[in-house]
Parts: sequence; C-alpha cells; structure tokens
Amino acid sequence: MRWSTRPRAGYRALTGLVAAALLAALSVTGAPAASAASQEGIGYRITGQEGTGDDWLGSYVVGGQQVFCVSFQLKAPDTDETYQPGDELLTKWGTKLPADQAANISYLLLRYGGTKDPDEAAALAHLLHSWTAAPRTSADLDASLPGAKIAYDAPVHLEHLPAAAKAAVERLRTEAEANRGPWTASMTTPEGPQYPGEPAEWTFTVKNAKGKGVSDVPVKLTATDATLGDGESAGTAGNSSPQGAAKDVTIKTGADGTVQVKLTPTGERPKLVASLSAPADRPYVRVPVDTAKQRVVSTGGEKELTTQGVIALAKPGQVKVTKTDANTGKGVGGAVLRITGEDKTTAALGQDGKPLTGADGKPAVVTTDGATGGVTVENLRAPQEICVVEAGPPPGYTNAYDPKNPPSACGTMKPGETLALSVVNKPNEVPRAIPAGDAPVVQARGAVETSYSAPGLAGLGLLVLLGAGLVGFAARRASRR
Repeated sequence: MRWSTRPRAGYRALTGLVAAALLAALSVTGAPAASAASQEGIGYRITGQEGTGDDWLGSYVVGGQQVFCVSFQLKAPDTDETYQPGDELLTKWGTKLPADQAANISYLLLRYGGTKDPDEAAALAHLLHSWTAAPRTSADLDASLPGAKIAYDAPVHLEHLPAAAKAAVERLRTEAEANRGPWTASMTTPEGPQYPGEPAEWTFTVKNAKGKGVSDVPVKLTATDATLGDGESAGTAGNSSPQGAAKDVTIKTGADGTVQVKLTPTGERPKLVASLSAPADRPYVRVPVDTAKQRVVSTGGEKELTTQGVIALAKPGQVKVTKTDANTGKGVGGAVLRITGEDKTTAALGQDGKPLTGADGKPAVVTTDGATGGVTVENLRAPQEICVVEAGPPPGYTNAYDPKNPPSACGTMKPGETLALSVVNKPNEVPRAIPAGDAPVVQARGAVETSYSAPGLAGLGLLVLLGAGLVGFAARRASRR
C-alpha cells in the first residue's frame, strides 16, 4: 500500500508545489511511475514491514502538484484526486500531535516540500509517517490489521532505505529540531541619523524558536521613500547582492540569520518592509472526497511574517551669527567670517554631506550685514559642531585683531534648530585731546578711527619749529635788559 505527505515548493513559502510534468521527469532518479495515471512523484519504492508488501516513500502528484500524504496504508491519491480544505494535522489515531513534532513537520514541509532530491523526498515521507502513524503499543504493528488500523514500523522502513536516504533522515530530523518555529522577525535601523541621498545599513533578522538565526531564508524587501543599494551592491555578510537603486529585492539570510542592506533615502520618511514565509506552529491537511484515501499535507503549514522599520530623516539646521561691538553691544557690518567645523580649520558640512568651501578650497566666507551685523547660513547638516572664525576685521576694529588668534565662536547645531553665535570685536582706541605742556593728558575711547594726512603732519611740524624760535627770541631780549 502507499502513504505520504505533501510539501511546499522548496522554501518558497506560499507556492510550495511543483508541476506534475516536472515531477514525472524527476521520478526517473527515484522509483519510476507505475503508469500514466500514477500518483507517485519522486522517492523510493522499498520493501515494507510485514503485512504491507512494498511501500512507496516519497512524494505524490495530485492535481498537477507535488504533495506528501499521511494516514499510512490508506489508499494513495490519484493524479486527478479532488481534495477539500481540512483541519489541523492529527495522528492516524485522531490524537493531537505533540507541539515539537507538529513544529518539526511544518518546518520540513516549508523547507523540503518542493525538493527534487529523491533522498530528501523519501526522508521527509519517512519522518512524517514516523510522527503521525507511530504505534501506540506493539499491538498496532500486528501484520493482520487492516490498513486503517496498522501503525508505521519506522525502524524496518529506515533499514530498507538507501544509504543516502538514511543519511537524509538524520540530517532533516536534526535540522528540524534546530530550526523549527515559531520564528520571529525583526528590523534594525541605523543608530545615527540618516540623510537624503546617503546610504546606511539596515539589518533584518530571522530567529527560530530557540532564539538563534535561521540561515538561507528568502526575504522580500520593499523600500518606500528610498532605494535599496548604494549604486553598487546592497547585500553584505554573505547575502545575495541586489542591484543598486532597486525598490524590491529578495535576499536569503546569511549564516547568522540576518540580511543586511544599504538603504538610500529619497523622501522624508524612508521605510523598509521585510516579509517571508515561516513554518506555522501546526500544519493543516487537505481532505480527500473519498475518505478511504490518504490525506494531503497542505500549504497550511506555513505563515507569513512581516516586519518593518521607519525613520525620519535628520532635519537640517542653521547658524545665525552676529558681529557686535565690545563697548556698545551694537552690530558691526562688513565683518568677514569663515564657517568651519569644531577644529576651526576644516569646512562645515551642508545637509548633503559636502563641505562648504569657497573657490579657494577653504571654508566658505560670509559677510555681516551693515545694518544689523548679522548673517544666517542655512541648510547645514545637523547635528554638528560649528565654529565661525573672523577672516578679516571690519574698518575701525583693526588694532585689536590678531590674525594668529582671530575672534571666533563655536556651538553645537541640532537638527531643525538655529544655532545663535556672537563674535565680539574691540574697537580701535583714538585720542580725544592732544597734551600741551605739563597739563594732564586726557584721552577717550571711541568707535571711530582717526587718521592724519601727510600735509597736515608737515604743517604741525612747522608750527612747532616756529614756536621754538619765538621762545628763543624772547629769552635774548630779556637778557639785554
């Protein structure tokens, strides 16, 4: 007699089934189909346990799809069999499967339901019957029992499998124990702020019931207000690399269960959605119209997991600089200032991440307004440390200016905010009165620089000489008296 189970097109969760024509061709690698109407897919026909004759361990073809069946020793399905949606998969005895075995079955159907390898197909069928038709007591293995009541003798069937299929049984069992569900999915966004046009790394992780990463899981990534990739490739850490500037890609998780991609924002709220097919906690079956037939393990053993990450782009900041008089506190126009970073040497960054430089390659310069003494620089990257450094003093403020230590001011500019900085200049000192004789010297400080022309200075010298001559002349007349 025959029995079986139904798969999913190899780890491709929602389709999980293979066309009948393909399976018929593949069957030549395992046991050949008995006739044109054969229901057998890929696997092996082996000597069964006492009372059952030869048994088929492998997949079946039902309605053009590759499936696996349960209900050991009931009639096998035909290729044109009609099945209806069923219930949760139970044991042959109508009892609930233990949670770990149900989870193992769901995982194996998700992973190997669409296998094209006869060893894997036979191993999957063997494990399914081992879990769903295990004997409750030795009496269930009585060779005289009818097909509806006889249990599956797992050790006997395993012994008759080819060596490669035996190895596959142990491999699939171990893998199911390690990676069964329920799975969890999570998205990790970049730690720091992200800026328009600049790629940053996003990480998606799939973990099994034990909290460890699951490898080789296809994950569909869909970007909104962003593109995937940095113009070269988007995958890292062993992941397949999608083309740059893509909106939708499918990548398999690496050995640690993660998918890492570069996401480049193109809008204000970049979002990345990840979806995948995961094993359900318990598989479901499809029930044949003829109840004497085996049941088909359905795609109900899968569920879709979805998670997403959303970030808001860092808003630009601006700096407002005011040049003031140290004595009056009033604004000073005409001051030339360089916009630099914290070191007062390198240029500050714009929102696009590029240094703000002038034609000379040095940090860009701005000039304060004549009426207010202020100037504003917008669309700067934030956060960042900003310094304004005086590149040249305005008229009337030259005396106190030290080019080796020019006036400056610094501060931290935050996203979406205005950083206010003030640079103070000390005005030149100018005399208000000229000392004469022994009279005390009177001076006053002002904000206006006084200068003298060359002719004026010459005239002043002539007056001094003339005065000295008159003093000498008066002294000689006094001595003659």
